[in-house]
Amino acid sequence: MTVSRYPSKPGPGDRVAVLSPSSGLPGVLPLPYELGLRRLREDFGLEPVEYPATRKMGSTPQERAADLHAAFADPSIKAVIASIGGDDQITVLPHLDRDLLRANPKPFFGYSDNTNLLVFLESLGIVGYHGGSVMVELGRPGAMHPLTSESLRAALFTRGDHELTPAKDTGSVNSPWEDPRTFDREPAMLPADGWTWHNAGRVVEGVSWGGSLEILSWLLMADRAIRPAAKYEGRVLFLETCEELISADEVYRILRSMGERGLLRRFPALLMGRAKNWSFEQPLDAADGVQYRRQQREAVLRALAEYAPATMAVFDVDLGHTDPQLVIPYGGRIQVDGVARRVVVTY
Repeated sequence: MTVSRYPSKPGPGDRVAVLSPSSGLPGVLPLPYELGLRRLREDFGLEPVEYPATRKMGSTPQERAADLHAAFADPSIKAVIASIGGDDQITVLPHLDRDLLRANPKPFFGYSDNTNLLVFLESLGIVGYHGGSVMVELGRPGAMHPLTSESLRAALFTRGDHELTPAKDTGSVNSPWEDPRTFDREPAMLPADGWTWHNAGRVVEGVSWGGSLEILSWLLMADRAIRPAAKYEGRVLFLETCEELISADEVYRILRSMGERGLLRRFPALLMGRAKNWSFEQPLDAADGVQYRRQQREAVLRALAEYAPATMAVFDVDLGHTDPQLVIPYGGRIQVDGVARRVVVTY
């Protein structure tokens, strides 16, 4: 099994780059950002280093690429962490120096629109980490969720196997980041159902690939850093959807297109993230939120039945736009044990 290279990990006191490869929201919404920086320093013992576009809204793709190049080329920087996501990181990819990044591999942490960079780095043979943004996970009001903190700490500092643990509680409802009172208490949480298994009864181990379903659909349309379908044979696919709450029909259509491309059947196992089911634009109540997740699950199962009937799937894994959030290695090993109902990642 071919695995990308795991870059060296940071240690206590090391400098880590904090970048905004997508949106410069730290300059507009400083409260969660400054909280995340403080936790990086005080709780994780790391020294965050900002770059010219980190707090700049409207920065150009060239400016964001320059920040990435500077961070990866600096030998004193031991990891790179995204401040948050966005929606136009795909425009940064053509400006990236593949040789520079390949020669200076570093752990990159991010998700959502940062799927672009994770796919790009994986195509260079560099393992990245899907999760752990500064403004959302590190800047969570009140306190970091213990499960998030445990996973992020393990991914940042340790090497080897780490078993993912299903969350006992979950939350999707947010409060406005502009309001200082938001940060006085932790977000409201609800009891979480366990993972749901489909086609279990065997063990699959493979190299991970996937990320935000919406971003992957854009990358596939633009044909950016995407390999021929046969190159993904035997890998473990992981997917999740974002706060835009795309419809179950759209989830099915994207997966259908992946199936028509001959891609979906290449993956013997799928980890499907617990769907975020609330946003300021679509503030679903609890019942509608449950229905949204059920409809998405049904859409995924429909696509699998049509294009990948043998694929094992695990639903409601706490990855991506979830609270708490489990960090997933990108281009690293994942073992999906349907017999024991366990998922083990290699950090």
